[in-house]
Parts: sequence; C-alpha cells; structure tokens
Amino acid sequence: MRHDAVEIEIVITAPNHGVGLWMLGAFVLTFGGTRAVTRLIRAGRGPFRDMSVGGTHVHHQVYGIMAMLVAGAIEFSYRPGSPGVQILAVLFGAGAALTLDEFALWLHLEDVYWAREGRKSVDAAFLAVAVGLLLVAGFNPFSDVGPGAVNHLVFAGVMLVNLAFCVGAILKGKTALGVIGLLVPLVGLVAFIRLAKPDSPWARWRYPPGSRRAERALRRYPPDRRTRIDALKDFVGGTPRN
Repeated sequence: MRHDAVEIEIVITAPNHGVGLWMLGAFVLTFGGTRAVTRLIRAGRGPFRDMSVGGTHVHHQVYGIMAMLVAGAIEFSYRPGSPGVQILAVLFGAGAALTLDEFALWLHLEDVYWAREGRKSVDAAFLAVAVGLLLVAGFNPFSDVGPGAVNHLVFAGVMLVNLAFCVGAILKGKTALGVIGLLVPLVGLVAFIRLAKPDSPWARWRYPPGSRRAERALRRYPPDRRTRIDALKDFVGGTPRN
C-alpha cells in the first residue's frame, strides 16, 4: 500500500502597514471622540444623550461589536482590494475603539464606566494603541527565520521561552509590558524579572503576607501611587468618581 506524503505549508505574510495605519487612525479618532461625547453627556452639556431602546440603555460597545463583525466577515469572505480594504480597516478600527472604550463592562458585567474600575477601559485602549504603533512600525515576531528544520526548531524554542516570560509578566501585574513583549523580544523578560505588583496573582501566590518581598512590593507600588501616565489617563478618560 502506497502512502503519499502530504506537505502542508503555513505562510505568514508581512503585515500591510498602510492598512494598519488606517485602522490605527480610526481607532484613535473614534476613541477620542467617544470620550469627548461621553464627558459632555456626563456634564449635561451639548445635544448628546444616552441612547435607549424600549427603556433599555444601549451601550456604544454594541455598535462597536457589530462594526467589527461586519468588517471581519466582509474581509474574510471577499478580500476586497483598494479602497475597500481601507474602508474595512477604518470600520474595524472604529468598532474596536467603541468596544474597548467599555472594556471594563466586560469584566464587571455592570456599568462602571465612571467608577475607578472603569479605568480599565482606558488602560485597554492605551495598550491597543501601543500594539498598533508597533505593528505599523513593522515589528513582526513571525519574520522569516530562513530554511531548515534546525532554524525552525530554534525559532519555536525562542518563541516559547519568550511567551513564558510574557505570561509571567502578566501574572506579575505588568499586563502592558507582557503584551508588548509578544512583539518586542526581551521586554517580557525585563518585566518578568522585576518585582510583582502587590495585587497581582503572582504576589498572592509567591509573596506571603508579612514577607520581605510582600513589603518591598507594597513600598514599590503603594495603593495611592500615581504616575504621569495616570494623569494622562485622567485627562483622556475623565476623573473617576471614586
């Protein structure tokens, strides 16, 4: 009996930086515009009001999810050329901004938009912009490693080790650096070897209460710690009510 070998090749193409720029631009403009409108609604100024259908408040993430679904379905089904692909990129970027602007609602399943927990939405948007900038700049962890099984094995090993460092960084409370580390090697490693934040899963597992590491973590990241990034988040997203 003859068995014919079937070779399957997975081709990872280079990202289209031009389309990525359209998507990133739409994300930034939509997120900024959305925050401006919601702050006007909060202050009771301007013509904008919360939208309700049948007495149910419709959050703008609903429109964002629909926009991403439509853009993704059309892109995967038809693979349009220019200018269709740019239009889809703008639609997807705008939809992602509307959706991530209410990211905190995904986690808490309640309206915490203006609460301190709602600041996670701003964090998610900032992280999305950072990743988008890296992708547009050409950072590609799946670049060509050259022919040969040895090269591919070494590449796979390096990727797995880097992934482990990035996951460790996220568990230590360094979510942004962990995600960025997936695109930029060694960032995850640097974040992983540093001290974990006291409210992180890693600290709960490895820093017993009253231990030296727990005290160091609390001194390094006190509850009232604020940075320039926090001030920027307040400027963009508005000051939380608690």
